[in-house]
Amino acid sequence: MKAWGTHVYRIGNEENLDVQTPEESKKIELQKKQIEPWLAAVFQSEHLALLLGSGFTKAVAYQAGTTAADMACDYSDFPLADKLKDAAQSAAKTMGRGEANIEDQIRAANALAQGLKILGDKSHVAVTSALDSLFKKFLNGISTTERNIKTAIEKDVASEPVTTSPGGDRAVENDDSEKLDSLVMLVSFLLSFSSRTATRERLHIFTTNYDRLIEYGADLAGLHLLDRFVGCLEPIFRSSRLDIDMHYNPPGIRGEPRYLEGVVRLTKLHGSLDWVYRKGFVRKVGIPFGPQEGHPAIDDQPNSSVMIYPNAAKDRETSEYPYVELFRDYAAAVCRPNSVLVTYGYGFGDEHINRTIADMLTIPSTHLVIISFGDEGGRISSFCKQVGRKAQISLLIGPHFGDMPTLVENYLPKPAIDRITIRQTDLLRNRGWETTSHRGGEEES
Repeated sequence: MKAWGTHVYRIGNEENLDVQTPEESKKIELQKKQIEPWLAAVFQSEHLALLLGSGFTKAVAYQAGTTAADMACDYSDFPLADKLKDAAQSAAKTMGRGEANIEDQIRAANALAQGLKILGDKSHVAVTSALDSLFKKFLNGISTTERNIKTAIEKDVASEPVTTSPGGDRAVENDDSEKLDSLVMLVSFLLSFSSRTATRERLHIFTTNYDRLIEYGADLAGLHLLDRFVGCLEPIFRSSRLDIDMHYNPPGIRGEPRYLEGVVRLTKLHGSLDWVYRKGFVRKVGIPFGPQEGHPAIDDQPNSSVMIYPNAAKDRETSEYPYVELFRDYAAAVCRPNSVLVTYGYGFGDEHINRTIADMLTIPSTHLVIISFGDEGGRISSFCKQVGRKAQISLLIGPHFGDMPTLVENYLPKPAIDRITIRQTDLLRNRGWETTSHRGGEEES
């Protein structure tokens, strides 16, 4: 595989690996005629999964005029900081990630604390205390990101003049810029993937993010999320893999329940801000989106309670639970015939996730679509070269294709199950008339 340029674009076997100035309007129209129909067909595959990485949160935060919490390490409060830094960096290189992030640091610090405790060295208390401080700082960073995004979205909704776009979607006029409204962008992005016919299996969203931006966007879009948690006040994580779904009874029809549209499965592979280990169970506690610092639902010692991978509530089998169950769901969802996995904002820096994707591609009828703002560290190109399977991988990489507003406005399919347009097109084709499809008020021959 030759070296990639700034913009990478490949749909199936179409070779466009060095796209020059893709922002030009004429080139966008040409690219749209290839990309949008292809993605529309891909999104109606028998099995569809969406893997969202930190780039998803960064994209929404950027559009909202703020920044997302970073994953940078902080060794300032740790004893044996140099040794800890070397161990974290070594682990990151082993996983092919390059620079260590906070997950590598936490993993190394947990191992250090356990080793010191086994040796009877009392300095393990200082390491555990530093871990609690690190966790609190990290959780506050996630909370701040949520709060800033929520504030920006609510401000846009309350203050911006609202019009209706030609396609019927909500549009916002902004005299200062033509920036797409962050609320419209978030909702349209999720709906483009989740708008599947009820005869297809539900979209399954997987994410490595700890924030609740997906849940927040699903609430705004009116989507119903299904996960492993059962209960109302403090839902408990259950290991049973029952295919629970949602149906409704059409008026006047008895005994023929139909699938409810707008239902999505969600699996947070690395845990969540609102997951805690309490009284022998993993529970989802009531934390509002964008909580203030010091929220009472977050323990003073989050390292021993908050279920964020790889946290330290690990005195028993919790070192693998519930993550082993979540990754089992992930492998079962993507490694089967006629399945499609779309990644957005995922930098291919987690070896355990990449291994499953590589296993998926050994099934000839599967397909991988990679959408990313860039190829940091060359990890995406390295992964594609390693697995081969060129015909099974589609690429939309670069600041143009990975920019969420550009993606939503130009390349993602219409966020609706448009049976009327489909039926109209079929009728025109059957009658031998020229067909013209309408999408978002624009005409495409």
